[in-house]
Amino acid sequence: MREVAVATPVPVWTPPMPEAPGFDHQLVETPGLHTHLATIGDGEPVVLLHGFPQHWWQWRAVAPVIAAAGYRVLCSDLRGAGWTVADDPRVERETRLRDVLDLLDVLGVDRFHLVSHDLGAVTAMQLTYEHPDRVRAAVQLSVPPGFMTISPRTIPGFRHLPSFIWHRPGASMRYIFSERYVARPLPEDVIEAHLAPMELPEIDGAVRTTTRGIAVPEGMRMLAGVYRRRRLTVPTLFVFGRSDRYWNESIMRRVCRHPERYADRAEFAHVDGAAHYITDDAPAAVADLALDWFERAA
Repeated sequence: MREVAVATPVPVWTPPMPEAPGFDHQLVETPGLHTHLATIGDGEPVVLLHGFPQHWWQWRAVAPVIAAAGYRVLCSDLRGAGWTVADDPRVERETRLRDVLDLLDVLGVDRFHLVSHDLGAVTAMQLTYEHPDRVRAAVQLSVPPGFMTISPRTIPGFRHLPSFIWHRPGASMRYIFSERYVARPLPEDVIEAHLAPMELPEIDGAVRTTTRGIAVPEGMRMLAGVYRRRRLTVPTLFVFGRSDRYWNESIMRRVCRHPERYADRAEFAHVDGAAHYITDDAPAAVADLALDWFERAA
């Protein structure tokens, strides 16, 4: 284990951090990274990896429910998001994977449950395949398994990538919370809270770097069938909103036939009244599914 230090909580966050009762906040120092970590609860650890363009606050209505069931919930801002600061802006395919492992090592977290969404699910997938001994059970939200079959039907699910790859500095990301991706309109203050860190040039610049460094290379690996030639040994629940335009129940049945060929234990769940941003559309359902899966997977 590397020798790193956990910093004391910081009194002021720039830009101001959105409120969420019950969370403790601190900066954790690891080589080249100053990670903002929000925690809540005590007990067996649960790691939550946020999606894009979100941050720890994505879990504001999910983490407290999991914590109330007797878990210690860890919500970090991944490199290029939220209030985490990186010394080097470059991002490669497994950069965030190494970041998460360094963070958990310094926190003394050996094994944990894992819940992830969107781009955070890419890092979670890497964790389950490369370090299965550390993950007790995984819940993956709104992102199909790495072993899915790529076909013309799946192309619309990647239609957002070009706008991220060629993101213009300073351009608003509000469009990502449009009706294409949510089951019902989000309040203006919620959208503003999700996008608050984007006013920082380094976070805005990470739209391109994380897309090009992580999303695109992993997408190419899925296209090449890398994960169809590997075995997923971590019990994993894949959860989708029934109102998701691109990864709905019908599509998943077509692209994930015979999951038993690729995974020891993989199940699928579909949530009514939810689309891609499922933690905003249906946080209670997400928390309940995660807690049930933790218990059943054990």
